[in-house]
Amino acid sequence: MSVVNLAIQALPFSEKQDKIAIIDEAIKVIEQSRLKYVVCPFETVIEGEYNQVMQLVTDLKEKCFAAGADELIINMKLHAKKDSDTFIHDKMEKY
Repeated sequence: MSVVNLAIQALPFSEKQDKIAIIDEAIKVIEQSRLKYVVCPFETVIEGEYNQVMQLVTDLKEKCFAAGADELIINMKLHAKKDSDTFIHDKMEKY
């Protein structure tokens, strides 16, 4: 299994709970995953094995609902290579 990058943006909708508080809980799930990640203003980029990253999406969804989201839109962009790993630093090193 190769290393992939996933850019993920969680957009919670809630009548009762502060949306930023729900997003903070989502970021805690990412932190606790021990996968490499970079938090950006509009999304968070995660690096890891495909199965780990996809499990993290499931965990993040469940945490957002548990934290008070009534609805949730998750936008994702996945970068994978056929025969090699995909690393965040390869995209960022020149900057």
